[in-house]
Amino acid sequence: MPLLGVNIDHVATVRQARRTIEPDPVHAAVLAEMGGADGITVHLREDRRHIQDRDVRLLRQMIRVKLNLEMAVSQEIVDFALDVLPDMATLVPEKREEVTTEGGLDVAGQQGRVQECVHQLQQSGIACSLFIDPNVRQVAASADIGVEAVELHTGAYADATTSAAANAEFDRIVEASQFAVSRGLILNMGHGLTYRNVRKIAAIDGVNELNIGHSIISHAVMVGLERAVREMKALLT
Repeated sequence: MPLLGVNIDHVATVRQARRTIEPDPVHAAVLAEMGGADGITVHLREDRRHIQDRDVRLLRQMIRVKLNLEMAVSQEIVDFALDVLPDMATLVPEKREEVTTEGGLDVAGQQGRVQECVHQLQQSGIACSLFIDPNVRQVAASADIGVEAVELHTGAYADATTSAAANAEFDRIVEASQFAVSRGLILNMGHGLTYRNVRKIAAIDGVNELNIGHSIISHAVMVGLERAVREMKALLT
């Protein structure tokens, strides 16, 4: 049964829409933990569009489950991570104009830059994961850097509009998954996963953790966060 990491970025998105103090993503993290979340994921973007520095610092103090900090390959954010010391740092691509992360990090194309960032984080005891497309070349480059984990981008699978397209993307994910496991990497998945499409991904051999945010937070608006997390956990069995 894969672990469930709950991304609470969009709780902060609602708060920042009015520049007020609620809803508090730290409160959301506590509720998610009570609902059975195995980890909390937040993306501290360079433009601070949702999660703020204060949120990450308080989360580090409050939660008892794993804290996974998504972050750009940016020295400013690396320095922040070295100060806060999350349990895991997941390096992701980041563009100011995107609504959400649009694809995986091109590790193969910027291996030296990524490796320097990873080295700094690992020296302080922070485990590192790279958010990459389900592509054997990117998995190989990630393994060569020496990270502990990769998180395969499941967005193309989730966004597929036909069964044929979804099946083709699923096959790519399985191929990349098998290769990642063969290289000794912890295998995580995330992006675009919902209550409707998660079961097939959760059943892939070797999957350690699924990181899911938008679908859980959207459902929580209707049923509450604890229940939303419990219902997602039930689908991972």
